[in-house]
Parts: sequence; C-alpha cells; structure tokens
Amino acid sequence: MPGTTTRKSASVSKKAAVVKASARKSPSTSASKTATRKAAAAKPDEPKLLSGGNPQIPKGYGDAPVQAYIAAMPGWKRDVWRRFDSLIEATIPDVRKAVKWNSPLYGAAGDEGWFLGVHCFTRYIKVSFFRGASLKPMPPGESKMAHVRYLDIHEDESIDEAQFVRWLEQANKLPGEKM
Repeated sequence: MPGTTTRKSASVSKKAAVVKASARKSPSTSASKTATRKAAAAKPDEPKLLSGGNPQIPKGYGDAPVQAYIAAMPGWKRDVWRRFDSLIEATIPDVRKAVKWNSPLYGAAGDEGWFLGVHCFTRYIKVSFFRGASLKPMPPGESKMAHVRYLDIHEDESIDEAQFVRWLEQANKLPGEKM
C-alpha cells in the first residue's frame, strides 16, 4: 500500500536518525576544536603552558633549553628562577643543564646524573634535591622517596640564598640521580 511503512523500513529510519544525531557536534567535540583553534592561534614560538603553568619545552641539553623554560615561566616565577639559575651558575661554574619531562635539571660536571630539578606549579616553584636527605641541614620538604627533599618557593616569600648556595655546594659533590 502506498503511504505505509513496513516494520523493517521504520527500524531503518530510526537507525538513520540516531546516526544523524550522533554525527552532530557534541559539546566535547566543539570544546576540543575551540582549544585546537586557540592553540593554533598562539604564536608558534611561545611554549604551551601545561597544568599549573609549567612550560612545555622540548627535551634538550645545555643552557639554551633551560633559558627557554625560564623565559616561558609565568609571572613572578620567571624572575625568581632567573635569580636562582644565576646563583647555580655562580656557585657551580661548570654545571650541566638540561630540560627533560618539562623540567630543568642541573648536574655536576663529569657525572651522568642530576642533583637538582625544577617544576612550576600554580602557586609555587618546586625545587627537588635528588639526594636532599644527605644535605645538612636537609631542605624542608619531605618526599615519598627516601633520598629526595624539596624546597617550595612561593610568591613574596624570602628565601635564604646563602643556605641555598650551601645546599648546591653539597649536592654538587654527591652522586647524581640518573634519569
């Protein structure tokens, strides 16, 4: 009969409607496309900031990738870490530098390991002394790893630079952490 549908054709029509509906943009698809457009609109030379404002810097060895990381650090963190990077260079003139896992690493010359790492978080900079439990006095932040100790640097917080330098001198003499 003209104008009537069979059960089979009605089922096919319903399936087609479901497929068309699912093909429409979902909110998550639309949001991800917006994020992609924003990322593409960002200047190509600007590093992306990961959660907490940690710069995404390609893995590299030497001073250049570390300086790129520092330049990309947001706000007050950039100036603070620029100062601490200068302290490290002044204390250990032949310090080795690298960026791995989006974190600057510092190591002693002639050692394959690293004695210090840095990471940006939303409200502070975390300095990791990989053999910090051997430093006297130990840096204040505890870790789940027995040998690691942390120094958290917050905005407008005064840091005892002389103590930081003493930790650097000690850490530079210890075997580095291989990563």
